[in-house]
Amino acid sequence: MHFTFKSSFWTDRYEDNQAPWDLNHISRPLKEYIDQLHDKDLSILVPGAGPGHEVSYLYHKGFKNACYLDFSQKAADEFAKKEKNFPLDQILVDDFFMHTGKYDLILEQTFFCAFEPSEAARRKYVQKMYDLLHPGGILAGVWWSFPLNTDQEEPPYGGSKEEYKRLFREKFQVRKIEECYNSEPERMGKEYFCVFRKSMGND
Repeated sequence: MHFTFKSSFWTDRYEDNQAPWDLNHISRPLKEYIDQLHDKDLSILVPGAGPGHEVSYLYHKGFKNACYLDFSQKAADEFAKKEKNFPLDQILVDDFFMHTGKYDLILEQTFFCAFEPSEAARRKYVQKMYDLLHPGGILAGVWWSFPLNTDQEEPPYGGSKEEYKRLFREKFQVRKIEECYNSEPERMGKEYFCVFRKSMGND
């Protein structure tokens, strides 16, 4: 098993304060996407939530059906300490690929890039997202736009617009893959904002 699929790898990173992907706040692209959502009853999943900035923002905006999911108990415990009023049954410590549930919306932020960047692993991610969404459900968020380096040992792993289109179009309608205009300064020019819609079955 590739080390990125082991919870111990991620727990060690959090315990050693080795989480360079953590902005200490919600990223601007995700914030602006959430701000244009109006249905507060949406069931929402944030997988690989880590510090949980997106989940916190959703919760305080009134999205009471937002769920936190992470592989690391340490990360989940830290989130629970920070968000003392957040429903404990919506803080999920689980292997994403074993998780069951159905959601209207899943938000992606530095999660896809964290796995072993093999074709098989990335197709597994796409299939699992498809399985977790209701028909017509949306997967939206940020994917890296810098090239994938196959010799790179540790995440984050990059990708290309062409790869993302190829991977997702078998299961999803590709609604948007665009360069982020509102990235954080240190990420400007390195991100796509993507929106994928699960097929209704007869689309």
